[in-house]
Amino acid sequence: MRRVKRALPLVAAVLALGVPLSGCGNESGARGGDVSAGASSGVGSGRQEEQGQEKGKGRDQEMDMQEAAERADAMLDAVLKGIDPDVRWAHGPTTTRACGVTRRRAVMTVVSPERRQTFLDRAETFWRKNDYRIKAVNKDDKFPAVYAVTRSGFGVSVSFRGKGQAFLEADTPCVKESKVAAPASEPNGPAYEGVYPLPRPDVRSDFWSGEGEGEG
Repeated sequence: MRRVKRALPLVAAVLALGVPLSGCGNESGARGGDVSAGASSGVGSGRQEEQGQEKGKGRDQEMDMQEAAERADAMLDAVLKGIDPDVRWAHGPTTTRACGVTRRRAVMTVVSPERRQTFLDRAETFWRKNDYRIKAVNKDDKFPAVYAVTRSGFGVSVSFRGKGQAFLEADTPCVKESKVAAPASEPNGPAYEGVYPLPRPDVRSDFWSGEGEGEG
């Protein structure tokens, strides 16, 4: 008991002088550990996030960009064949992004304002029959459009833009990076290779270029 009594004044003196005990050393270590853990955690979480973006962004690990572009081409070929009467078309520019591709077609047939909604309706009907999901429909008088998506994550659209020209686009989902070749599909008119922007529509159609809402 005497030893305990003698020790108490010594501890009191140490505390009064503000000299840190061993526990305070741990607090300093803990603070350093917090900063280090935070920095380490930040770096780690950043790496994990990047890996998550690479693996979890809907990326199709079984398909590369070339294969996805070919599938996009086939989708555009199919919807153009589904639009009756047929129209003249040409390839638009291909663009690539971090892990996807966009293929484009430009319609070279003159589609009159009276026939634009019919054109969109036929594309939409084709997509619905083939299990595409219609994502959005723009009923604008001058620049109408329809957008659809597939179960595998491909997005397709038909839209009318400047001078009433119709454009078709297909966007691939995120896939493995690879080189992308030019489309293999042959346009049913002039190819306009190396020409950009493409000419305005210059092909007349008895149905598409005509007036009225009648069926063709």
